[in-house]
Amino acid sequence: MLITDVTTYIIKQPTDSAYLGKLDDGTAPDADQGYYVRPPWRSLYSARMETLLVSVTTDDGLVGWGEALAPVGPEVVAAIIDRMLGPWLSGRDPRAVRPLWDGMRDLMRERGHLVGHQADALAALDTALWDLAGKAAGLPVAQLLGGAYRTDIPVYVSGLPEPTDEGRARLAAEWAAKGAFAVKLAAGKGVEADLATYDAVAKAAPGIRIAVDAHWYYSLSEALELGRELDRRRALFLEAPLAPEDIEGHRELASRIVTPVAVGEALRNRFEFRDWLSRRALGLAQPDVARTGITEAVTIATLADAHHVPVACHHSVGLGVSLAAGLHVSAALANCPYFEFQPTTVPFAQAILRTPLTAGPTGFSLPDGPGLGIEIDHETVRELAKES
Repeated sequence: MLITDVTTYIIKQPTDSAYLGKLDDGTAPDADQGYYVRPPWRSLYSARMETLLVSVTTDDGLVGWGEALAPVGPEVVAAIIDRMLGPWLSGRDPRAVRPLWDGMRDLMRERGHLVGHQADALAALDTALWDLAGKAAGLPVAQLLGGAYRTDIPVYVSGLPEPTDEGRARLAAEWAAKGAFAVKLAAGKGVEADLATYDAVAKAAPGIRIAVDAHWYYSLSEALELGRELDRRRALFLEAPLAPEDIEGHRELASRIVTPVAVGEALRNRFEFRDWLSRRALGLAQPDVARTGITEAVTIATLADAHHVPVACHHSVGLGVSLAAGLHVSAALANCPYFEFQPTTVPFAQAILRTPLTAGPTGFSLPDGPGLGIEIDHETVRELAKES
């Protein structure tokens, strides 16, 4: 079995509601303005659902699918695959997943390209290779990884995309009524504002667990103030509180509050996670499989397990491929309490699947077919790529 074709698909789907909802002033982002920043956060966002899909085809007709988390600039990831990684893979046996991972990693390793868009491209291809390996063996990816600890994956509901605390509280109450055990707030708006949102949600949905994503916004002193208040409120976790490069600041914060400090979305590989874990700078590891790949995600989880740190895979704007990959990894990890459920992106994720995933605010069911266990509607993918 040899690889004969690697094809990328740049997807930029229009949406009625931007990821994370309206801006704080109540206006909707303009889909025609290009990328924009949502103050006080610093990152670029798109008013469209952007991602990069890749198909890897073999000489006997099997097709494996992968996806890179590329919420902005999926063209960059596509260029890396089209011009560098795809040609290198051509003619090789896709079932040698780990050797191929090492080979692709080493192509640009000595030039410092273990992170960023290069890593995203590696992640997409690695997922496609696992999908192919599972299809060739007639086994789900979770089985190839050693077996599933669970076939029903618990979740927390991520984001309450309303611009006011009243609206967020209403959404939280609705999710609680549907059986959600936890929600995560898109915070980082100032300590007092974040606590006001937390308290409004807690009042509207008594008993629901609440996590806070601070979007890397705070200084150490501000994060300590917020963290101590979250301790009193028994928050589920505090995600991304400080600048993403400040490992020592996160270590100090984690040592001085009880609420678990959650980090991982910005990290790409075992070497980065090793540094954070060995310094006790996080209490919940959040690798995103669409940025690490399946091979590296499992390696990261093994490191986390050695440090007695649970893993909850990050997931945001990905489609059905990255979603299925995250579910298989989550199922195959012993210490994985929950997965991220993005209600605004799941309908887009399902649109490229011939059979939708079983998904809801209480959890996902693990796809049980060979490989990722999903069947891609290839024609839909082609049409979406044409429209981008």
